[in-house]
Amino acid sequence: MHTVVVGTSGVTASDVLAVARGGARIELSAQAVAALAAAREIVDALAAKPDPVYGVSTGFGALATRHISQELRAQLQRNIVRSHAAGMGPRVEREVVRALMFLRLKTVCSGHTGVRPEVAQTMADVLNAGITPVVHEYGSLGCSGDLAPLSHCALTLMGEGDAEGPDGVVRPAGELLAEHGIQPVELREKEGLALLNGTDGMLGMLIMALADLDTLYKSADITAALSLEALLGTDKVLAPELHAIRPHPGQGASAANMLAVLKGSQLTGHHQDDAPRVQDAYSVRCAPQVAGAGRDTMAHARLVAERELAAAVDNPVVLPDGRVESNGNFHGAPVAYVLDFLAIAAADLGSIAERRTDRLLDKNRSHGLPPFLADDAGVDSGLMIAQYTQAALVSEMKRLAVPASADSIPSSAMQEDHVSMGWSAARKLRTAVDNLTRIIAVELYAATRAVELREGLAPAPASQAVIEAVRAAGVQGPGPDRFLAPDLAAADAFVRGGHLVAAVEAVTGPLA
Repeated sequence: MHTVVVGTSGVTASDVLAVARGGARIELSAQAVAALAAAREIVDALAAKPDPVYGVSTGFGALATRHISQELRAQLQRNIVRSHAAGMGPRVEREVVRALMFLRLKTVCSGHTGVRPEVAQTMADVLNAGITPVVHEYGSLGCSGDLAPLSHCALTLMGEGDAEGPDGVVRPAGELLAEHGIQPVELREKEGLALLNGTDGMLGMLIMALADLDTLYKSADITAALSLEALLGTDKVLAPELHAIRPHPGQGASAANMLAVLKGSQLTGHHQDDAPRVQDAYSVRCAPQVAGAGRDTMAHARLVAERELAAAVDNPVVLPDGRVESNGNFHGAPVAYVLDFLAIAAADLGSIAERRTDRLLDKNRSHGLPPFLADDAGVDSGLMIAQYTQAALVSEMKRLAVPASADSIPSSAMQEDHVSMGWSAARKLRTAVDNLTRIIAVELYAATRAVELREGLAPAPASQAVIEAVRAAGVQGPGPDRFLAPDLAAADAFVRGGHLVAAVEAVTGPLA
């Protein structure tokens, strides 16, 4: 099994994906263990002094003015975890929780949190055992970190609350730890607070969304090319020299992908012979500009994620000179903004895909295709309602594009009076990515059927490879009306599993 070694300088996006989705094992580097021990010595020294230090010998948030005596500090750390584990609603997905815990471990191992090495090792042991704390949908405002979600994870480390075992069954966390020989942690000064103060949930969801969107943007380039082909559009607008004079990298990449898919097609450009059109519609002609802008948005989001992956997000932090200082690095604004930005770009990509689908189904705009791509229009409805489903998904995508990060709601008796709502931005982005997959699947279903209905002219080799692969995957071709939901589900699985991109790349080589 793949092993990820956590050091003091952060982790990579591929590390997060390996742990969250691939079940990779985790090891702490010797450097990380040494840094943990050194920072802990600083915290222990401060704890022994009479002067109050936030997070070490004081209360939290609006209660930070109270100095906590030595005999109550262990109880203080237990209490912050128990009281902050206040989430409600449905359970969060296993991969999100694993990413959340792993990223908190990443910050702990930086040596800036003051957590003991044995606490960090317990975090790794829980992940390696396949134990997943029960974390709920609601509870994070994205400031002071993802407090409630991280608290539910810390509760599991203490042997309290509920968790899911490697068999998928939810049981008391204490039982699961005991079965795997893991000793619950007894939290000491600062440790409870250090386990809660991070942007780890929203960052983990950002990294997974970026991985999924990378596949979906390539998929959208493919379906756009198939739609162009089915509509007898021109590929001249994809010429590299046209995109070079507006040098947005994503635009050039999308145009190059579409051109690669269409190479060798006998379908493109025939509208100039039969029904002269000076230009194709925007949804066809401007596909690289829209998808390209989304790609460039992803590039910016990836830069933010990389910076956050290298960060130590906690409050207070232990500095190399021995100071323990309060700060605002837990504020989720940098991550929240790009989560919202990606939802906007995804909504627009879904919107333009739906417009191409609608064009394929409209006999007045499809240049000779049958109404709704039906076998016997009137007796058959064809793909009429598939487009309705796609339109409903697009409408929801537009609602999901409303930014969560533009909102804020005061908390903690006005001590935490401006919050990021980054967790909410991440949760709605996950839904948006899920919906975008379905939207692209509907365009794929319509475009492949439309290409097959263009008899007498051969599609591009890459397009033919897609048609053959999608038919082999259980998505049926043209014919009389049938129960449509299974076909759409199979198309969704085909896109979601990366099979659409794989079918094309087997012909074209790697897409951008």
